[in-house]
Amino acid sequence: MPKMKTNRSAFKRFRATATGGIRRNKAYARHILTTKTTKQKRGLRAKALVDSSNVKAVRRLLPYLGT
Repeated sequence: MPKMKTNRSAFKRFRATATGGIRRNKAYARHILTTKTTKQKRGLRAKALVDSSNVKAVRRLLPYLGT
């Protein structure tokens, strides 16, 4: 069986957590930041976990992510 290829764009966007979750960055933090409050922008800095409904799809893109 040949090796599976990792989706390189997904590899740059997602990381595994120690407990087996998948970490991601939040959206809406790139531009038009003048209209967003400081509180909103501070919240966008924090990492988030991929929702359980999307975990299967992300794992398919990243076969060697682990666990």
